[in-house]
Amino acid sequence: MAGHSGHNLTAVEAGDTTQMKKVSMSLLATLLGGALIINSMLARNFFTSVFTEDHAEIMAMIGAILLGLPVCVNALKCFLAGHNHMDELVALAIIAAFAVGDYEVAGAVAFFMLLAELVETRTALGARASIESLIRITPTRAFLLAGDGSETEIEASQLQAGQIVRVRPGDNVPADGIVVSGQSTIDQANITGESVPVDKNSGDVVFAGTTNMTGMLDIKVETAGTDTTLGKVQNLILQAEATKVPMMRIVDKYIKWYTPVILMVAGLIFVLTQQAENAISVLIIACPCAIILATPTAMVAALSCAARLGLLIKNVGELEVAAKLTAMVFDKTGTLTTGQLAVTKLTPAAGIDPTDMLTKASTLEQYSKHPAAKAINAVAAKANLTMGTADNFEEVPGKGVSGLVDGVKVLVGRDTWLGELGVDMSALQAEGMEAPEGVSLLFVASEGKCIGWVGMEDRTRSEARQAIDDLHELGIKRLVMVTGDRLAVAHRVAAEMGCSEVKAECLPQEKLHLVNQLQSQGHLVAVVGDGVNDAPALAAGDLGIAMGAAGSDVAITSASVALMNNELNRLPFMIKLSRLTRAVILQNLCFGVGFIIVGIILSGKGMIPTLMAAILHLVSSFVIVFNSARLVRYGEELHHH
Repeated sequence: MAGHSGHNLTAVEAGDTTQMKKVSMSLLATLLGGALIINSMLARNFFTSVFTEDHAEIMAMIGAILLGLPVCVNALKCFLAGHNHMDELVALAIIAAFAVGDYEVAGAVAFFMLLAELVETRTALGARASIESLIRITPTRAFLLAGDGSETEIEASQLQAGQIVRVRPGDNVPADGIVVSGQSTIDQANITGESVPVDKNSGDVVFAGTTNMTGMLDIKVETAGTDTTLGKVQNLILQAEATKVPMMRIVDKYIKWYTPVILMVAGLIFVLTQQAENAISVLIIACPCAIILATPTAMVAALSCAARLGLLIKNVGELEVAAKLTAMVFDKTGTLTTGQLAVTKLTPAAGIDPTDMLTKASTLEQYSKHPAAKAINAVAAKANLTMGTADNFEEVPGKGVSGLVDGVKVLVGRDTWLGELGVDMSALQAEGMEAPEGVSLLFVASEGKCIGWVGMEDRTRSEARQAIDDLHELGIKRLVMVTGDRLAVAHRVAAEMGCSEVKAECLPQEKLHLVNQLQSQGHLVAVVGDGVNDAPALAAGDLGIAMGAAGSDVAITSASVALMNNELNRLPFMIKLSRLTRAVILQNLCFGVGFIIVGIILSGKGMIPTLMAAILHLVSSFVIVFNSARLVRYGEELHHH
């Protein structure tokens, strides 16, 4: 798969290079034809002493053939294939001008049309350039470390899981993996959209395509090629470009009626005015490039804008959904909170030394990987406690840990579990030992007696409150927080966050039920989770948003929008972006339709000469392209923030 994927990306690159070559070749032919047309005009008007009328005519004719042929051939191909393309109208205008013997007009019209088309192609490729910058950061080389410490340079696409690679400062990381040795700062902006570089030590995860800045790292490869986060991101963006928005489908549906209607209008104008030029102008002005460009240019600009801030939108249709959301369901852990526990209170029983209690607990917990264990060890490290070793260590998932510390049996865990094991919990009845609201507790027992408890809280994200307030302002009516945690803890977090509703002690299927319930009440629901246990709910929402999706396959595949970082301010930004994109598309369509209607009326009255019609057509395409391009720069202040 990885090998094949390398070809895939190069195929995209190769496809674009051949397209660029084609564009350059047709540009050359266009310029040559254009030069002949201009020469014929100069010969006819200024150099009559040197050139005869026939010379001018021949130059104009060759120029018109050079320019008009590609347009007519393309139109014929589309017509035979049953695609209704816009070139037919222009091709008819060119043939009509040719038939009337007005070669200069035929050539000039073709020249401006080809120019407009090249502008469109270049713009489409240009808008994709931001997306292709992702493909460019795919590292091509890697330095493979052998057992004896020697290095060999190989193609990054040939890397296998389990190999060790060395990454020096300034190099791109060649594959997703885990740091085995070394310390460094890594710029992950192109994957996660985070503007601040991240410190990495041994044991940390790194992603392909990110840039190593300060130190040298040895990395054990986990996934390479397209299976990396970067590979998935690229594939998603290329897929998103191929999807269509409902608005585009409507345009596609009615476009096949367009050409026959315009031909009838042009025919009618010719019959009424007896002026071929008026009818030709109508055909040129009515070419609906502006309408066809209206939606895709805005969409590609919005996709690249979102990608720059670490928001991956998999289907452009999702952008329209985001604009109309009325409810959001947040998973608490890892989304509104950091998912990292911190010790907030130590309460030893009467006559117990707090240092002694903490030392016993941390000595035991140093062998566990549980978030609660990490929190206790962090506090012990801050207090500079010296930890001993524990014998017979045993961890009971979801309940606690036990072992012998200095020959004494110590237990750390839930009160229910300690009770089951016959621990004497009477110390908890004493004054000041009762548990506070909204704090997760771990109880410590030594020699069969409870000697106190450790209180922990999951810290809320600093920017979460602001993000939720912004969502309220944007008209999201229901903001529901769901969590598997106890009600007291959930209420504390919800109050801090300003969420309107809380559902605690929720199992994954209950989350799903909640989403369906909101939908049945007529809400458009977005589900925000970290993707680990939220996959069913993410898939059920009208919009599934996976937080911190970098490196999490489940999240990238099950959600409709993957947020590569954990910054919640991206959510209100996404809604604003989708609303702005809709507004831009509407502006583009109104302009395109208005331009054509006014143009047809003026052309019919003979007020727009053929050449002018061709120039105006080019200008209308430019207007649309530049209006859409405004979206690319949207939200830059977030990036620097």
